[in-house]
Amino acid sequence: MARRSLAAVVLAAGRGERMRSSMPKVLHEIAGRTMIAHVLDTLGELAPQRAVCITGPGMDRVAAGAVPAETAVQAEPLGTAHAVLAARDALAGFDGTVLVLFADTPLLRASTMQALADSLADGAAVAVLGMRPSGANQYGRVVQDVGGKPQAIVEWRDAGPDVRALPVCNSGIMAVDGRCLFSLLERVGNDNAKGEYYLTDIVALARADGMGTALVEAAEEEALGINSRAELAGAEAAMQRRLRERAFAAGVTMPMPETVYLSYDTRFGRDVTVGPNTVFLTGVTVEEGAEIRAFCHLKGAIVRSGARVGPYARLRPGADVGPGAGVGNFVEVKNAVLEAGSKANHLAYIGDAHVGADANIGAGTITCNYDGFRKHRTEIGAGAFIGSNTALVAPVTVGPGAVVGAGSTVSRNVEADALVVERAQQTERKGWAARLRMRRNRQSSGD
Repeated sequence: MARRSLAAVVLAAGRGERMRSSMPKVLHEIAGRTMIAHVLDTLGELAPQRAVCITGPGMDRVAAGAVPAETAVQAEPLGTAHAVLAARDALAGFDGTVLVLFADTPLLRASTMQALADSLADGAAVAVLGMRPSGANQYGRVVQDVGGKPQAIVEWRDAGPDVRALPVCNSGIMAVDGRCLFSLLERVGNDNAKGEYYLTDIVALARADGMGTALVEAAEEEALGINSRAELAGAEAAMQRRLRERAFAAGVTMPMPETVYLSYDTRFGRDVTVGPNTVFLTGVTVEEGAEIRAFCHLKGAIVRSGARVGPYARLRPGADVGPGAGVGNFVEVKNAVLEAGSKANHLAYIGDAHVGADANIGAGTITCNYDGFRKHRTEIGAGAFIGSNTALVAPVTVGPGAVVGAGSTVSRNVEADALVVERAQQTERKGWAARLRMRRNRQSSGD
């Protein structure tokens, strides 16, 4: 049977007071991406025909974070059924399957969304995503008939002891036949402990009309919503486990994976090695055979094949470490390209620069790229040798094969294959240190 067209309504109106934050709950990040972006990007794998995000009044930041989904506003917080009704105009004329999702469930997998949508294929009008939490909880319960089909969903506050003892809990996530969705929602009442219009009531309404229902169960981790900082941390931990498994599958070696932080878009080639206590923020690619040693911090950077970074190195946005290049301990690279085989092995800052192939950057070298108003670039030619404790005052060019003596401050261009040394003349006063010590000792004896 061919799959029906798919649409989704993503509820993001809740403000999440338990987060203790001025930021809307669904804009808090997990693995470098907002919760709502996780949900929408996962949904995108199913290529829905339409997607509508329901926000509350004045939630412009949430609407901006929901792009490319269309936004509709729930004028008053009267419950989940009332929220889905706000999507009526956006879904006008749509008669396929409608997924109802929540923007605070970022761990839901695309395969689970698809299974829920597919469960309507046998003629059911409403499908419920259930879960079986391992510990005590106050979730609503799914009441099933003898065949296991949902008859009703009862919220915890409205449930008696027998219903509260049922094993299958409601996640809130549903798939509904678009042909009957809004007619069911219009009949939902608010005769319950909270006085709200519950989306879950459409299960009983559908059954009363003789419509079929279906149940799909998901792992507890996938279906749980996030309402507090503690739950946010728990979801982060779960996402990190997934990302590490993805890295292992790509051929990455991590001797202490539990200490490595990954972002949702971190990309690895085969035979990459990542040392302990390394942080990958957004926008990082590490190519085949590269090594990231312990205690490194990377963001917006690319590490080419066979390159070596760290330990204790920092790559900032725009860093491009070429094939076989080396960035060593306590080296920071920002908006700079290090070509193949170049090396900055320790204690250096390379910012707004281009370092040619096989160049060597000595310890203590910095590119003085900022004059207080603008950033300027430094060009270091292939095979150049920059001695230790050198300051390269940008804009400046050091030609290919040139040598800069240690301790120099270079503010003018250096020709190819030239030697430049810029230091004060060394002077020596024989016996000066001994005379100083004698004078200080006499002063101390007289006190």
